[in-house]
Amino acid sequence: MPNVVVVGAGVSGLTTALLLSRKPGYKVTIIAKHMPGDYDIEYTSPWAGANYLPMADEAGCKWEKNTWPVLDHLAKNVPEAGIHYQDTLVLNREKDADSPTGTWLSALTSENPWFKDDVHDFRVIPRDQVPPGADSATAFTSVCINTAVYLPWLVSQCLSNGTVLKRGILTHISDAADLHHTGKKADVIVNCTGLLASKLGGVMDPDMIPIRGQIVLVRNDPGVMLTISGTDDGDDELCYVMQRAAGGGTILGGTYKKWQSDSQPDPNQATRIMKRAVELCPALTGGKGIEALDVIRHGVGLRPFRTSGVRIEKEKIGATWVVHNYGHGGWGFQGSYGCSEGATELVEEVLTATTKSNL
Repeated sequence: MPNVVVVGAGVSGLTTALLLSRKPGYKVTIIAKHMPGDYDIEYTSPWAGANYLPMADEAGCKWEKNTWPVLDHLAKNVPEAGIHYQDTLVLNREKDADSPTGTWLSALTSENPWFKDDVHDFRVIPRDQVPPGADSATAFTSVCINTAVYLPWLVSQCLSNGTVLKRGILTHISDAADLHHTGKKADVIVNCTGLLASKLGGVMDPDMIPIRGQIVLVRNDPGVMLTISGTDDGDDELCYVMQRAAGGGTILGGTYKKWQSDSQPDPNQATRIMKRAVELCPALTGGKGIEALDVIRHGVGLRPFRTSGVRIEKEKIGATWVVHNYGHGGWGFQGSYGCSEGATELVEEVLTATTKSNL
């Protein structure tokens, strides 16, 4: 009867806990400073769009590729999860090819991407039908997630499998071993602390950096989910539009500002975000400009980016094995099941090896 403590209750922690809780005999405790329902600059997941627009290249696509079938299933069969299908348009400008945003989105904007046979109805838009301002475009059916519904849904699934959630603030990752709800020592700790991995004792990962994202949430219906390879407002400014499921409003974004962590929305930035969104998607306001946007709120989130790549690996810290699952940057939701499956496999490896050594 393995005892596992998952540290962190963002999408990575909750998804990993859910997969572990489905294993026969596993007793799972989630320890987290922040829980769904909280809004804090340290807690990334509630601020996410979120959607499925793959960013990895073909060599590193397994986490996102393995997540799509689950999100597809949830959108089709589990409406209470808060995920719905969206017609999606991806625009590419040739002048963005060597820019930071163009490089970051190069897999997504490709006319022959690795995911073309995974998502629904992928197609290349004929050149004479490409919207003004872009040089090429692709379209497909993807999904958009209402994080305010989906994160609590993950919690409910964990609870139904016997998982226990507890608030807690750790100074060292090894402390989690003594926080299992049974009162017994944990056999394995799973570290899903995101940005906090940079200052958590026993981890102290120097490769973790914040990438600040600012968004505007509006009531307007865009009719399509779309993004473009870059903007003319700077290398760290983005333009994307996505409507969350279940009345969650429409996200207008955004920014990609490395090393910035200011929690307060910048009014000038917000104006640029809204202006770009309306120009890219006139249907938002029926061609009436940003004055016709019905704003719900402004938001800022910090993407938990790891300069050396996502960390899915096991490590013995002190007397306890730790499995790491953090450093996803801006693709935490769309890689959540793939990464959590990888972390779950590592937990099983640790437990199998421990059992053999005790024989």
